[in-house]
Amino acid sequence: MERLLLIAAGGALGALLRYGVSGMRFSYLDGIYPWGTMSANMIGAFAIGIVWGMFENVRLSPEIRSFVFIGVIASFTTFSTYGLETMNLFRDGETKLAFLNIIATNVVGLLLVFVGFMLARVMTAMLGQGVLIR
Repeated sequence: MERLLLIAAGGALGALLRYGVSGMRFSYLDGIYPWGTMSANMIGAFAIGIVWGMFENVRLSPEIRSFVFIGVIASFTTFSTYGLETMNLFRDGETKLAFLNIIATNVVGLLLVFVGFMLARVMTAMLGQGVLIR
């Protein structure tokens, strides 16, 4: 139960950090590109690398590791977890699986965003015509 509470607390902290970074105004940059999200993803990836490297040499409880990795950093950006898991595959000599993870996550992820978007449009149109609700 303690671990779950720590993960929840870390998740709240990570979400607030994400909100802060994503909401920053990048007034000196173009307004179209999602700089806030990109910044959160890159900061998270860098942070998980540093923490991973530090935790390799420091003995910490599983609860604290969960608070930091699953709570704070993973809620700040899941991209960081994806990066860490891919690097672990490379480290473990699972090069094919690492590249499969890179390709599948990016290609399938984008495809699912598109499919979800199209499905929502169809459902919205059907709702507007009274097909789904009578």
